[in-house]
Amino acid sequence: MHFYRPSEGHRLPHDPFNAIVAPRPIGWIGTLDAQGRRNLAPYSFFNALHYRPPLVGFSSNGWKGTVQNCEATREFTWNLVTRELAPVMNATSTTHDVDEFEEAGIEAAPSSEISAPRVAASPVNFECKVTQIVPLKSAEGQDVGSWFVVGEVVGIHIDERLLDDGIFDTLAADPLLRAGGPTTYYGITGDTRLDLRRPE
Repeated sequence: MHFYRPSEGHRLPHDPFNAIVAPRPIGWIGTLDAQGRRNLAPYSFFNALHYRPPLVGFSSNGWKGTVQNCEATREFTWNLVTRELAPVMNATSTTHDVDEFEEAGIEAAPSSEISAPRVAASPVNFECKVTQIVPLKSAEGQDVGSWFVVGEVVGIHIDERLLDDGIFDTLAADPLLRAGGPTTYYGITGDTRLDLRRPE
């Protein structure tokens, strides 16, 4: 077994932590700032957190525009990244202070319950209201310079082509998933399906 203490370094060509906790759904987050300017950015630390009410959350390494906008407006959208949308998603990972929708040529769609914009080409969008913005800390209680944003999903848009007898078809959605290494992403295929029933 390769053992290491993260505080002392991993002694490997690339930090394996992101690869082990993988593949991860991508948090493609749309926001508006206090002046109504648009922002769109992908976050690889993203997931569903709670069922009812539905909660999702993403972690930002640094106080970036997305977190600042979430604090100012208390709103954001999550937009499903498909393999087809991979190139434009990647284009929105810029750190420049620009309108990523415009810069990457992405059409925005209005939301129904909030003001933050959706990605029109994405087959699933969540409209979210911020419930918490939590500064992350080390075991010693020191701030680590990252913030965890939690949002309650108050509106969901689903392309009806992804509903098979009312059941969401994850495979047909073709989600793009973040994996380890500096460039690695994955999709899902039907031959990897496994069905398990929970014990009663």
